Amino acid sequence: MKLWTGIVTEAVQASKDFYTRLFGAEVVYEGEGGWIVLLRLGESELGFMQPGLASQAPIFRPAFDGRGVWLALEVADAEAEQQRLAALGVPIEAALRDEPWGDRHFVVRDPNGIGVDIVQRLAQ
Repeated sequence: MKLWTGIVTEAVQASKDFYTRLFGAEVVYEGEGGWIVLLRLGESELGFMQPGLASQAPIFRPAFDGRGVWLALEVADAEAEQQRLAALGVPIEAALRDEPWGDRHFVVRDPNGIGVDIVQRLAQ
């Protein structure tokens, strides 16, 4: 079994650009006219689809409102990633810190308002 996530959003192209430019995501599929894009990040996949499409089931039509969701990307060196993203001008929403459960992480915000938690696992 494999889990992947999709976000219904007006910001399909901005989301594609964000994840490909900043994290090297690979475009797996892009619908004609840009109505949907499916990205691969490592072994995971993340999709973005325009809202209000009559061809989609009603449950997939409303746009995400930017609250109540986060994504986590595991990296080998969170400090180096924070420096790299800051050098690219990406605003850091929550600064790098170590947690008592063994994670080192910081947060950026994607074009949909989603907090992207950049995590290094210090303890396994």
